Parts: sequence; structure tokens; C-alpha cells
Amino acid sequence: MEATIKTLSTKDDIANLRKEMGNDLSNLRKEMGENRAENIKWMFIFWVGNVGTMLAIALLILKK
Repeated sequence: MEATIKTLSTKDDIANLRKEMGNDLSNLRKEMGENRAENIKWMFIFWVGNVGTMLAIALLILKK
């Protein structure tokens, strides 16, 4: 019986857990927003590089 009582959560435990989860979720949203901007920047760089490469190949083919 004592082992069961030690594992039970109190209202304070649940309240603290909710606060921690709220903080963690807000931090996660912030990180996701930062990563989104970073991903968009790298995608732009990737596509510009691909377009440049394709144009160079097309010009080489057309010069022949």
C-alpha cells in the first residue's frame, strides 16, 4: 500500500507538469520558427545553384 501511495501524483505535481509542458511547447514552437526560416534560406540557395547548373549545361549543349 505504501508503494502505491508514493507513486500517486498530487495536484501540485500535475500543476508543475502543466507549467513545464507549456514552457517546453513554447520553446519548441520558437525553435520550429527559427528552423523554418533557416530551411527556406537553404532551399533558395539550393535552387539557385541548380538553375545555374542547368543553364550552364543548356548553354554548352546549344553551342555545339
